[in-house]
Amino acid sequence: MIEAAMIWNEPNNKSHWDMEIDPDWSLYADMVIRAGKAIRDVNPAVTRILGGMSPIDPHWVKRMRGHGALDAVDVVAVHGFPLDWNLWSIHDWPKQIGEIEAVVPEKPVWVTEVGVGSFGAEEVQVFGIDRTAELLIGRVPRVYWYSLFDLPQEWGATTRHREAEGSSYYRHFYMGLIRADGTPKPALEAYGRVAGDMGLMQWFHFEDPRLDDAVAWMKRLGVRHLRTGLSWADSFRPGAIDWFDRQMEALADFDVTVTFCFTPEHLGIAPHHTSAVHEPQAFADFCAWMIDRYASARAAPPIARTA
Repeated sequence: MIEAAMIWNEPNNKSHWDMEIDPDWSLYADMVIRAGKAIRDVNPAVTRILGGMSPIDPHWVKRMRGHGALDAVDVVAVHGFPLDWNLWSIHDWPKQIGEIEAVVPEKPVWVTEVGVGSFGAEEVQVFGIDRTAELLIGRVPRVYWYSLFDLPQEWGATTRHREAEGSSYYRHFYMGLIRADGTPKPALEAYGRVAGDMGLMQWFHFEDPRLDDAVAWMKRLGVRHLRTGLSWADSFRPGAIDWFDRQMEALADFDVTVTFCFTPEHLGIAPHHTSAVHEPQAFADFCAWMIDRYASARAAPPIARTA
């Protein structure tokens, strides 16, 4: 059920990686190298993805090459939100892709998050889907729309900036095709026209009550490709494996790109989910464990946790 594994999420964005601890990303690159090897050793058929960058930055990709991280992945991924956060036009998507292709021509580029929020006007989101589809479907091998559901405001967004972003922070809660109360937005119909060619990116929180509804909606829309996450931090919660098993079983009918990220506080150099870790092999071991459990190359039942 896992066709690809992404090694962290937006590692060049301070909302997801603490650059004060790791200013040159050498610690992150070490994690990529170890995790890439671990995933390959368990199942060489799983595509390994360098954590989707945001902002799109060819200089950061060159830095990753210098650290040797590109040798441990098969795909380079980008995230873009030109009508909400990025300081470039939505019409510049081909240019943004081309800048990354120019510095890493030997690997495909996937767009593993692209989205347009309805914070300002729901009609803008409809335009965003239509224009994104025109520009990216057929231009890159994979495109994932973020997201299916609005983030409930009472949950809060995973970001270091929070209200300091001003109105930009509140855009986090309007990126879905379906409102937090379960009612569809106009953009849902527009997405449905391209769902077979444009995947969805949907985070599921620990024991997320929206899981079954998400699966029903995705099947109704004709979604084939899904990107989601398995949280390293959540793996230490009581009942984590029951939740992971339930989540992955529910998603078994989709081609899943799973994102491995979020540092357990007790393993970080700082006690925060964005921190680099004291023992990077521990993250690689988590990745290997998840691939072995949900995408093993062996015809075997899921393994039990040993550590």
